[in-house]
Amino acid sequence: MTEMLSLEFMRNALLAALCVGLAAPLVGVFLVQRRLSLIGDGLGHVALAGVAIGVLTDQAPLLTALAAAVLAGAAIELIRARWHTSGDIALALMFYGGIAAGVVIINKVDGAQTGNLTGYLFGAITTTSRSDLVVFAILSALIVTVTLLLRQRLFAVAGDEEYARASGLPVLALNILLAVLTAVTVVVAMRVIGLLLISALMILPNAAAQQLAGSFATGTRWAALLGVLAAVGGVVASYQLDTAAGGTIVLLSVLIFFLAAGVGMVARTTARRRHRSAERHLHEHGPGCGHEAVPHGDHVDYLHDGHRHAAHEGHYDEHHPADHEDQEGHQEKVST
Repeated sequence: MTEMLSLEFMRNALLAALCVGLAAPLVGVFLVQRRLSLIGDGLGHVALAGVAIGVLTDQAPLLTALAAAVLAGAAIELIRARWHTSGDIALALMFYGGIAAGVVIINKVDGAQTGNLTGYLFGAITTTSRSDLVVFAILSALIVTVTLLLRQRLFAVAGDEEYARASGLPVLALNILLAVLTAVTVVVAMRVIGLLLISALMILPNAAAQQLAGSFATGTRWAALLGVLAAVGGVVASYQLDTAAGGTIVLLSVLIFFLAAGVGMVARTTARRRHRSAERHLHEHGPGCGHEAVPHGDHVDYLHDGHRHAAHEGHYDEHHPADHEDQEGHQEKVST
């Protein structure tokens, strides 16, 4: 590890991975809610055309890719809203149009320069320069700030557009903003993980977080943490194993998902065993019923035949006495 940190290009790579690992899941959480998990791939193909334009015109590929992806992201939402086209159709237009434009433009690029495009397709994080890192940091900070400030509005629109519209929220503007944030994320991440793999870092940490969290806020925090773990851990692993950084990051993200799914399954099974509903209970508990009352958090359990019964919505939940030792203040969750 010390040897790796002594190398400037690896320090740059780790900082770039940190920026992308934090920003990508914060945008991806809203894409998952809207069932637009593949929009990153669509905008990635458009960004490739933007990179080709930059190479062909001898401009900064990062900026031309950013412009192309932002315009495409906004166009997807405008097409979907104005032409009453589904998100999948609008995305397909940009997906195929972007890759076709990329192929045509790349064909015009001098053969000696086409090699530069490989790094954008598959990632070339070790070539991240100080100037690139500054741009990544600024754009990542912008993504994180906007998503945190507008997370409630973005979540409302992602969950139910009609209800959000009836509540007075600017649905179209928020959708365009999310599309633009997605485009910016794609461009920030293309040197880290590659345009062909970018959606993985936006979606997989959120998929893993859903296995561990019980609420949107908690899931968002888990997604950001797992995204950083996958991105930074993938860079470290790629250095140690001498593998491609982009592919290693994605494989680590897949591994994290399966581990989270296993942990979530164990946690849910344990919760069901600790808290079971009593199938039949003819006795009605209450003050003066003759059974010992045991305060437990925000309710009262009654000791009956060696079990603790807690009234809940017209029935009684059966609790094991061992489950309640030293759990003052614990709020039970009823399993369905």
